[in-house]
Amino acid sequence: MSDRRLNPISDAELERRWKAIRAGMAERGIDALVMQNNNDWLGGYVKWFTDFPAYNGYPRTVIFHARDAMTVVDMGPAGAVRKFDGQNMIHRGVGELLCTPAFTSIAYTDGYQGELALGELRRRNYKRIGMLGAGAIPHRFVVQIEQGLAGKTEIVDATEWVDAIKAIKSEEEKVLIRRCAEMQDEIFARVCRKIKPGMRDNEVTALAQYEGRVLGSEQGLFLGSSAPLGQASSFVDRYLQGRVLQEGEHFSLLIENAGPGGMYTEIARTMVFGKASNEVIDGFETVLEAQNHTLSKIKPGALAREVAFAHDEFMTARGFGKEKRLYAHGQGYDLVERPLIREDETMKLEAGMNLAVHPGFESPSLFAVICDNYIIGKDGPGECLHKTPKKVFEL
Repeated sequence: MSDRRLNPISDAELERRWKAIRAGMAERGIDALVMQNNNDWLGGYVKWFTDFPAYNGYPRTVIFHARDAMTVVDMGPAGAVRKFDGQNMIHRGVGELLCTPAFTSIAYTDGYQGELALGELRRRNYKRIGMLGAGAIPHRFVVQIEQGLAGKTEIVDATEWVDAIKAIKSEEEKVLIRRCAEMQDEIFARVCRKIKPGMRDNEVTALAQYEGRVLGSEQGLFLGSSAPLGQASSFVDRYLQGRVLQEGEHFSLLIENAGPGGMYTEIARTMVFGKASNEVIDGFETVLEAQNHTLSKIKPGALAREVAFAHDEFMTARGFGKEKRLYAHGQGYDLVERPLIREDETMKLEAGMNLAVHPGFESPSLFAVICDNYIIGKDGPGECLHKTPKKVFEL
């Protein structure tokens, strides 16, 4: 089965992660970490620990033991148990796989995974466990663990310090991130060659998604819409991508997909079928200037909230309001992960973080946006990972 795996990371990379986490657990007296995800776009904990993602809405629970191979609870036949030695090529680092047919859409099954996880934790008689990303775990699961271990095991939130470890990318992870940016450059180039008036907006985003899968993408988000010049071509999801693109109009496209190996970056540009108006060009120049301004503030030790405040001052001075969106953020196995560049973020910026920087603004007549990724170096953001020219594309 190992030959079926697409783009597995190395054993050495997994060992690096596990070693860093176990050191943090030892420092805090934690016997096990418990996490659950059900997708591979905002479900990065499971992927980071196991190199095997949750997907299709199916819950996948991982118990990472301080002194033993992992226990995984996954979709499968009721009562099925698979034993591993931690060396299985598909389930690396996993000692036992427990199966149950639980579905997030079927309410009466939402306690099945919790029952199995609770049984495993009780059997080991742990003194302290840490929960990861509890806000993304079904409430019933969390309550089952809390009530089932009450008076016997202390439960702490381990999210903050684990996030800090995940946010700093290893050399191998940086290679995957750069491969993702290179892939997105090629996707955009192929879309530019094939897009034409008469296509529906969803055909354009479907083309981007198809080209990404051919190039090794594992998951992704593709937003885009067309509009006549003088109207905003704001990003919309696939449910609103039914408009037919016409000659002389413009199209805004966001490609935010995971590359080979599962790491995310994102790119956004605007295309015009004909000659761009001065308003479109001026709008793009404004967001490009805003991106460069933010990059000038990014360096190790900088506070994310101060970068966000500086961006607000920059945009306000040019007649735009304060930023209400998330305009810059970390990425990894999640398409959005910490640090967030906004006023409520407490994490400091550090070398090795992968940031997507996408300032923009919208008016009734224009949607202006740009997005590219940067890996923070010892002196600042480093070179842009995307090599697609920063311009409005006249096709």
